[in-house]
Amino acid sequence: MRQIVLPLALLLMTACNSSKEQPKPMEQATDTTTTMAEKVDTMQVDAITSATAIANPASFNGTLVIPPRNFATVSLSMDGIVKNLSLLPGTYIPKGAVLATLENPQFIELQQNYLDSHAQLEYLEAEYNRQTALSREEAASQKKYQQSKADYLSMKSRMQANAAQLRLLGIEPETLLKSGIRFYLEVTAPIGGYISNVQANLGKHLSAGEPLCDIIDKSETMVRLIAYEKDLNGMKVGSRVQFRVNGLGKQTFHATLISIGQQVDDTNRSIELYAKVLDGSPIFRPGMYVSARMEKE
Repeated sequence: MRQIVLPLALLLMTACNSSKEQPKPMEQATDTTTTMAEKVDTMQVDAITSATAIANPASFNGTLVIPPRNFATVSLSMDGIVKNLSLLPGTYIPKGAVLATLENPQFIELQQNYLDSHAQLEYLEAEYNRQTALSREEAASQKKYQQSKADYLSMKSRMQANAAQLRLLGIEPETLLKSGIRFYLEVTAPIGGYISNVQANLGKHLSAGEPLCDIIDKSETMVRLIAYEKDLNGMKVGSRVQFRVNGLGKQTFHATLISIGQQVDDTNRSIELYAKVLDGSPIFRPGMYVSARMEKE
């Protein structure tokens, strides 16, 4: 009986020791859970986008744009009826090219007023000089001298006003003295570029200030990007930007950051960035979507 009881006692002791050692894996799991919870608690979360503040390369979305000085809206300084039109959207025209001709009787009248005032000014100037000489010799009355002076200065200002109006219409007044009156007003291109947004046709009456068309000069293309507050750290003018354009596959282009917005949008907390394109493409069009990221320095 003693030989049987002894092995049973040993088995009971071994089972008790095993049951005491089993909670160790549970303690290890608790420690792991606590560590992960501490990491989550210390991780910063963006209040707007709910994105974590893990360091990733800054990426942006935006569009291709051109500077305001490279975009011209051709407006009219005088109303008129379109007589001739040589505009086709997408075609390139050089600076100074005739875009359209307008018909307006007031345009002819304005030229006539200039020529009349110019002719009368010659007579009044001669009379004023004569009265000035007589006044010095006290051979003429001061009344005639003052009247000739007033007539001369009045006509001179009238001619200068007519000349200024003609220059606003793109006509040098001196050319009228050689070539005579023009029947149609020519509308010329203020810059060279591609025609866009044509708003005229033959026979249409256009009012003063109404746009005729737009001209786009793509010689200087820029990228307009949208960034957020969390992306500003380390960003500066002169930073290099790498971007891709929708529709051009995986082809990569480069730009230099030239402007960082100084005001944050109240709605989506965004900021505008502008970058100058370094290696453009003839396929570029204003308004095309781009995806970009800052290059590591």
